[in-house]
Amino acid sequence: MAAHQVALILGAGPRVGAAVAAKFASNGFKVAVASRSGNGTKSAQGFLSLKADFTKPESIPALFDAVKTEFHTSPSVVIYNAAAFTNPPDQDSVLSIPVEDVTLDLNVNTVSPYVAAQQAVSGWETLPKETKKTFIYTGNILNVSIIPVPMMLDGGMGKAASAFWIGLVDTTYTARGFRFFYADERHGDGKSKGGAIDGPAHAEFYAQLANHQDNVPWHATFVKDKGYVQFK
Repeated sequence: MAAHQVALILGAGPRVGAAVAAKFASNGFKVAVASRSGNGTKSAQGFLSLKADFTKPESIPALFDAVKTEFHTSPSVVIYNAAAFTNPPDQDSVLSIPVEDVTLDLNVNTVSPYVAAQQAVSGWETLPKETKKTFIYTGNILNVSIIPVPMMLDGGMGKAASAFWIGLVDTTYTARGFRFFYADERHGDGKSKGGAIDGPAHAEFYAQLANHQDNVPWHATFVKDKGYVQFK
């Protein structure tokens, strides 16, 4: 691995984000984490902490600029872990979510990661050819399964839309060594993990994805302690 490979984690919560940051740091990466509570300094773990507002896609390029300023290179691994949803105020009407909230949630779930992917590719063009370049989006089952729960509406809209563009982008960029993954942790029987997702399991799998191991497809469904598992 190159001496100064960098992983940028967009959406650094206490479960998946924290575990993934620690894993990549242990693998020798410099790590930057962006979240609403970021402060522009180094954390106790040595991570560059950046303040982010994922409802504003136009703010994403500045995060990449900050990483390049700090580490003098672009991130070879970009992980988008932010997510948002709005519960319908009228539980008897799933379409009662105000359009303003739907727009903000789509920004978080779809538009900001799209901008992040644009920025990632721009930076990858400057990295050595042999460096593995990887974009990972933390997804869930909502791109392939309609769960009849009102609060899933705009979150599912965003996941489904992002799964499509990630799949298309990976198909068109794989030949250049650029990989894009929609990662979705499942139970062993293929059912959704829901709120029971496992941070360390994500960290282990994401590290495998970043190594471009086992020819995992863009729709990267996985099970703890097993890695990639295809579900139909």
